[in-house]
Amino acid sequence: MKKRIIVLVVVLILGVGAWTGYSLFFNDIVVTDNLLVSGNIEAHESVVSFKAVQSRVVELPFDEGQWVTAGTLLARLDDSDYRQQVAINEAALQVQEQQLNSAMQKLEAARSTVVNDNADLDQKKIDYARYQKLWVQKIISGDQRDHTDTALKQSTAAMQRDLAMERSAQQDIAVAKANIRNASENLQLAKIMLGYTTLRAPFSGVILTRQTELGEVMQPGTPVVTLADLDHVWLRAYVAETDLGRIRWGQAATVHTDTYPDKAYPGQISFISSEAEFTPKSVETHKERVTLVYRIKIDVENPRHELKPGMPADATIHLGAPVQSGNSRG
Repeated sequence: MKKRIIVLVVVLILGVGAWTGYSLFFNDIVVTDNLLVSGNIEAHESVVSFKAVQSRVVELPFDEGQWVTAGTLLARLDDSDYRQQVAINEAALQVQEQQLNSAMQKLEAARSTVVNDNADLDQKKIDYARYQKLWVQKIISGDQRDHTDTALKQSTAAMQRDLAMERSAQQDIAVAKANIRNASENLQLAKIMLGYTTLRAPFSGVILTRQTELGEVMQPGTPVVTLADLDHVWLRAYVAETDLGRIRWGQAATVHTDTYPDKAYPGQISFISSEAEFTPKSVETHKERVTLVYRIKIDVENPRHELKPGMPADATIHLGAPVQSGNSRG
């Protein structure tokens, strides 16, 4: 009995020793399905400003922290100058349209004159041919024949003149149409500039910052409000260099917060920094602060707006298949 026990103990010791030796000389496959990271919720922010116009702010209906829907008026400038420019361009367009109508009437009159010239020329040709025949037969004098020749030449000249008038009228129409297109483009531009005097929300979100006040004269591109998109937020987190090879763009993750511990928010990695940086100063210990890490972004859908900018959160990155930790050593 004692021998059996001794043999069993020896086998057990040998087994443990073999496993320990294998672990020392070979890297095992590390089965780690998840990677936990921590960070803060951030919102996609957009600085909204007036473009291409300069005027005084006359309407500013929202304050910081208020929710606005897409298309909502955020601010409006004094637009009297721009409305006046629209009126001027509308009048200029009407003038060009009247000039086109006048040119078309001239063309119609010129065409009628050419029709009359054709009939007169045909008659003059008949008269000349008849008188030429009578002159050859010595029935009429040369003076009479010469009168019909002169009349034919005059009729031909009148035809050429009126054809030139018709071509000129056609050119006037082409110029008038070009002027109308130019006036229409100027009017459209004036209306666009007028539209720039109103600033509307490009998407639904919350106003984080209002950078202007009523009565302030705004320059093009000067920030008016900073708008945050709470429908699509992201988690700013950091991973150690040793974990960098385990994550990839588009990898699925699940976000949790202390505020809503029972809720899980699905997300995915949308950004992995290519440059290392020191751990943010919010980490307490100096040892952790000087550690080099890589910043990542995890996009999270937030339809109920439960996740707020600045809120601390944790994310579990789903790594999937086991990861080989290293090469075997001999």
